Amino acid sequence: MSQQTIDKVWFVTGAARGIGARVVEAALAAGDRVVASGRDLAQLQAAFGHVDGARIALLRLDVASADSALAATTAALACFGRIDVLVNNAAYGLLGNFEELSSAEIEQQFAVNVHGVMHMLRAVLPAMRARRSGHVINISSIAGVTGFDGAAVYCASKYAIEGLSASLALELAPFGIAVTVVEPGFFRTDFLDASSVRYGAASIDDYAARGKVADAYGAYHGKQPGDPVKLGAAIVELAAMQPPPRQFLAGSDALAMAGAALAARHAEMQASAALSASTDHRD
Repeated sequence: MSQQTIDKVWFVTGAARGIGARVVEAALAAGDRVVASGRDLAQLQAAFGHVDGARIALLRLDVASADSALAATTAALACFGRIDVLVNNAAYGLLGNFEELSSAEIEQQFAVNVHGVMHMLRAVLPAMRARRSGHVINISSIAGVTGFDGAAVYCASKYAIEGLSASLALELAPFGIAVTVVEPGFFRTDFLDASSVRYGAASIDDYAARGKVADAYGAYHGKQPGDPVKLGAAIVELAAMQPPPRQFLAGSDALAMAGAALAARHAEMQASAALSASTDHRD
C-alpha cells in the first residue's frame, strides 16, 4: 500500500469492544488507518468487517503470548509499513479480596494486564525506534492512581503500567517516541459485565461478613458516568498533540478521585517530612 499519505497508522489491542472499539472508530473517523486486534477474530469482523480493507486490518492477537504479539506486529507492518500509534488497551478486571484470589488467577491478571503490554512494546518499539517516531498510549485506570476496596490485584496491575509508562517515557524520548498513560474513571463499557470481569471463587467468612465484592461493583454496571465514544475521540486528540501529555485522567470522576488521593498523599508527606529528612546522612 502506498505510504505517501500523512495519515497515522494505529495499532489497537483489545479492539473488538469497549474503549478499544471506540478508539478504532475515532481514528477511522479522523481519516487514519487502523490495525484492530483481539483474541476473537469473529468479533472484530462483526464490528469492523464493513470498513474498507485499505483502511483497516483485523488481526487475531493474544497479548499474553509474546509470539502472538510479534506475529501480529509483523503482519501489521507488512500491511501498512509502519505503526505510528500503539494503543495498549487489552486488559480485564480481576476483582475480589486479595486473600480470596488464587495464585493462578493473579498470575493470569498480570499475564494480560502487565506482560501483555510489555509483549506489545517489545514487538513494536524496534520499528518506532528505527523511524525515530511514534506514540505509545497505555490504557491504565484511576485504579492505577488510587486503591479500591476489593480490587487489590487489578489495582496492582494498573500501578505497574503507571511505573512502566513513566520510566519508558524517559527512555524513549531521545528517539522521538512519546508515551502517554491514560487513566479512565468508570466508563459505561462491558468492563463490569459477566463476559469481561472476573471475581475470585474463594470466600473467607471475615470478608464475606462485609458483603460480596461482586454485588458492590455489579451495582455500577450500566450506570458509569463516562462515555466511551467521547473517550475514543479524546485519545485521537491526544495523539495529535505536540507534545502529548505523559498522563491523562479521563472523566470528571477520575479527576475528583485523583485530586483527593494526591491531596491526601501530600498532607501525609508533609506530616512525616521531619522523620523522612532524619534518615539522611549527616556528614
